[in-house]
Amino acid sequence: MATAIQRRPLSIGEGGLIAAMTVAALVCLIVVAKAEDQAMAFHAALATLASGAAAFLLIKRYTERGEAIPQEINGKPNYQLGPVKLATFFAVFWGLAGFLVGLVIALQLAFPVLNFDLPWTTFGRLRPLHTSAVIFAFGGNVLLATSFYVVQRTSRTRIAGELGSWFVVWGYNFFILIAGTGYLLGVTQSKEYAEPEWYADLWLTIVWVVYLLVFLATLWKRKEPHIYVANWFYLAFIVTIAMLHLVNNATIPVSVFGTKSYIVWSGMQDAMTQWWYGHNAVGFFLTAGFLAIMYYFVPKRADRPVYSYRLSIVHFWSLIFLYIWAGPHHLHYTATPQWAQTLGMTFSIMLWMPSWGGMINGLMTLSGAWDKLRTDPVLRMLVVSVAFYGMSTFEGPLMSIRAVNSLSHYTDWTIGHVHSGALGWVGFVSFGALYCLVPWLWNRKGLYSLKLVNWHFWTATIGIVLYISAMWVSGILQGLMWRSYTALGFLEYSFIETVEAMHPFYLIRALGGALFLIGAVIMAYNLWMTARHGEEAEAEPVGAGARLQPAE
Repeated sequence: MATAIQRRPLSIGEGGLIAAMTVAALVCLIVVAKAEDQAMAFHAALATLASGAAAFLLIKRYTERGEAIPQEINGKPNYQLGPVKLATFFAVFWGLAGFLVGLVIALQLAFPVLNFDLPWTTFGRLRPLHTSAVIFAFGGNVLLATSFYVVQRTSRTRIAGELGSWFVVWGYNFFILIAGTGYLLGVTQSKEYAEPEWYADLWLTIVWVVYLLVFLATLWKRKEPHIYVANWFYLAFIVTIAMLHLVNNATIPVSVFGTKSYIVWSGMQDAMTQWWYGHNAVGFFLTAGFLAIMYYFVPKRADRPVYSYRLSIVHFWSLIFLYIWAGPHHLHYTATPQWAQTLGMTFSIMLWMPSWGGMINGLMTLSGAWDKLRTDPVLRMLVVSVAFYGMSTFEGPLMSIRAVNSLSHYTDWTIGHVHSGALGWVGFVSFGALYCLVPWLWNRKGLYSLKLVNWHFWTATIGIVLYISAMWVSGILQGLMWRSYTALGFLEYSFIETVEAMHPFYLIRALGGALFLIGAVIMAYNLWMTARHGEEAEAEPVGAGARLQPAE
């Protein structure tokens, strides 16, 4: 007689999540029926389907599972890699989508006819779709994937909870779906880097709190007495983004059945809050989080210890203290009090020190391994990203100085600066991390083709150089034309003349963006072939357990 399989009982967390998803589906169904605008009806319908599907899959998971998942196998941690794989997939998918939309809007600036006179395809709606897709969708999923991987490896323990990390990855990407479709439908708060409306922000708050709890709980149950520095940067990123999100997105909905809401701040307070948020979204989402990636993946790929662990700690505390005060430099020559502008400028200049301290720490980690740059294009990509980090964190404080800002602000120089950091620093360090992660996650001996990585590196690098060079020249030209006066004291150039002068630079920028997109397509193909057809590793992949100790 066959022995029945002993099924694990339904846990409180599982039962609570099934109940929550069921209730959410019913509530969203009511919202669909009473929605006051089409966008709310559409998003509520999406939420109904997603909540119902989640409840169904959780029940199915319970009915089909067997015994409890062990925390260790043969004395080694049984790492949970499923959510990491999912976030890796979403990172590549959203990256391609975001880069493509970026190319479209670059071409729209050069050829306005490409707006097609349709509300969903205008520059005004596609531009926030592009920024959110590359920053929060692509960059955010890279951060989710790497943080869940790194915290397990450096803590030598399975991630806390069975469902928390899955909820975070799926929940975060559902937020991306709601935000992105909302932009196309005209749903926006019109706040830079904070465009999603109140209901999307509320959902993100829930997801982010779970993210924080899962990360903290994993650190709490760690088997290593020491918390590796990458985890400090991840933790700073998670906590600070939560604080920024809650304060900047404090809104009052007009109706719970409508998309529109109004921010509780007004006037100068709103501007100050927005750029306290906006600059620190760059500082903690695009800097602190990706510095955590640098501190883990550069030593791993180089198979060298971190150059100076002491410097990394100084880098961490000085960066998070100084960055939070630098936001008012976005508001030079506005109604912002002079003392606040000066404070933002001062702290921005002081940021040179910790930023370059981190750059030096990353580059010097290659001491004794510089020869690997000739043969390993993945390591070359990671190192070049650190160089771009140093360049953009030199340029940023320079542009915060009032005299320089009077020329650069509102011009394409700012666009060039942002993309030197976004493409060169965030993009390259993300690509390098993905190239490392995929063979480790799918247990492959190595990447499908290092030659394709080399093609990706050079294609994307040429694209970045074309892009930022065009925007630097274009921006300085714009600023000089705007401040040029005739002998009689009138403006020498009309606004339309400055726009005409930008046209060749917009073409060059579009070409640079196209090359960057082509490089990303090459990467996606290489990663797909690695996961599907790569040679399986016999044991743990080389580099997955490389040294973390400082050299000093």
